[in-house]
Amino acid sequence: MVSPIYQKIIDNNREREEKILSPYACKNHSGIRQQPEREKIADHLNIRPIFFHDTDKIIHSLAFTRYIDKTQVFSLFQNDHITHRVLHVQFVSKIARVIGRCLRLNEDLIEPIALGHDIGHAPYGHDGETFLDQLCIRHGIGHFYHNAQSVRWLKEIEHQGRGLNISLQVMDGILAHNGEMTHQILQPDYKKDWDSFLTDYRLCFKEEDYHKKIRPMTLEGMVVRVADIIGYIGRDIEDAITVKLIHREDIPCEVVEVLGNRNDTIINRLALDLIENSFDKNYLAFGDEVFSALGKLKAFNYENIYLNPLIKGQNDKIKRMFELLFEKYLDDLRNKRVNSPIHKFFISHLEPIYLDNTSSVRMVVDFISGMTDDFFNRQFKKSFIPTPFGMEISIQSPSLDGS
Repeated sequence: MVSPIYQKIIDNNREREEKILSPYACKNHSGIRQQPEREKIADHLNIRPIFFHDTDKIIHSLAFTRYIDKTQVFSLFQNDHITHRVLHVQFVSKIARVIGRCLRLNEDLIEPIALGHDIGHAPYGHDGETFLDQLCIRHGIGHFYHNAQSVRWLKEIEHQGRGLNISLQVMDGILAHNGEMTHQILQPDYKKDWDSFLTDYRLCFKEEDYHKKIRPMTLEGMVVRVADIIGYIGRDIEDAITVKLIHREDIPCEVVEVLGNRNDTIINRLALDLIENSFDKNYLAFGDEVFSALGKLKAFNYENIYLNPLIKGQNDKIKRMFELLFEKYLDDLRNKRVNSPIHKFFISHLEPIYLDNTSSVRMVVDFISGMTDDFFNRQFKKSFIPTPFGMEISIQSPSLDGS
């Protein structure tokens, strides 16, 4: 039984949505949980609407705290003024909420998708993602893509392996966030349900690039997908200029004439154009000129930033670090070494629901993918770099058998 005041708040929340939101928005009362009985307070009795509540679940997750030291694009730079993953998801959230508010969409749904969309990213950003994908293929368990791993963390690893019971619409937006902008007009797949979502989720691990084929089931999820690009494309240019990888004058003139040459003007032009071409429609769209300029800017970024050999010179070393740590943890599991870091920092905190349904190889992938860059580096150093004895043997010195 809910108190009269709480019931009034709940009624006001629903009334506000009905009055303000677009008929194409996904309202909170449409939210679906796979296991609604797990909630301490049923969603229809909670003063926190379902998607609003999902944001709380995500920001209080262990995986969310590790955003703080995960690479966005530039690894190995000792510069406090370049973007890390924790900043990127906040940029995406803010941009997506501005767009969503102008289009009268549900900001309660936009925020958890935006804040949770990169939780599954590995250390060393997309390079780390590639190295883990190669290891998954080598060991016969399919693929590694950060969008699917983000869902995996929230659904199957957090809360000691029981998952956080996040709603379908949020999970779907996270899974379908990274298809890139290959089409000028983007329409959601409105017919999805839990069965189709779970099929997409499983296929993201099994089929190469399957994640690029799927679309979000809501306009809110599609807004986050576009805001992800808006959030990184200009900011990555600013970071590249900061580390002196490129100069502002390098940006193609035909792009500058349309979008400008600074992050703020790029965000503003892209967001306003998207709003203007999507208002009161059941799809998102860019105008011809802006969409063409965005494609050219993406091509510039890939050639001059993301694939620039000047920042790839350490990749062979990093790849080897992934391989060595991966094989060490896998060997530790197979030989039941309970003093291994994978036991201490990961498996010991998980319940049978995870342990009984996860292969040793997938456990290693989960453990490494959840690491921050610094934790990954420290674990490699402890495992493969000799520790000095100091001036003499002491109780604190490493034992002679390496334990």
